[in-house]
Amino acid sequence: MRIKIPALLMLLAAVTVSAKVADSGAPDFTLKSNAGDNLRLSEHRGQVVMINFWASWCGPCRQEMPLLDNLYKRYGKAGFTILGVNVENDPEAARKLLRDIPVSFPILFDDNSTVSRLYDVDAMPTTVMVDRDGNLRYLHRGYKPGYEDHYKEQIRELIRE
Repeated sequence: MRIKIPALLMLLAAVTVSAKVADSGAPDFTLKSNAGDNLRLSEHRGQVVMINFWASWCGPCRQEMPLLDNLYKRYGKAGFTILGVNVENDPEAARKLLRDIPVSFPILFDDNSTVSRLYDVDAMPTTVMVDRDGNLRYLHRGYKPGYEDHYKEQIRELIRE
């Protein structure tokens, strides 16, 4: 039986791993944003950064986007930000979704999968938490309702450090 890649990723999204990872430096990257400028991860040193890899065809990603936007609005003034990294080859699919589900956090386009490979993204969505010192701290693969509670706990922990 042959399964197409998007279907395989959807299956993987149903399985999740939320794991604390050993402190290691988050690979730096620069990507074009939906505002048209280039954003670099290292420019956010001193903030807690959630990097959320997503795709417009991913149902759990669509479900999670408004919840992530709420987290961004709630904790932004406390030193937290989100970088939403769209992994599709054609950014127009992401732009179309963002018209239906607008978010206030920056969306970046990884249309050649360079950053996705750096972070070993193998499930949609994949979410990485980076501490104020630029270290990878938490990794989440997939999304199911209620995961945002884990995100809140981790955000609070990392902001307090």
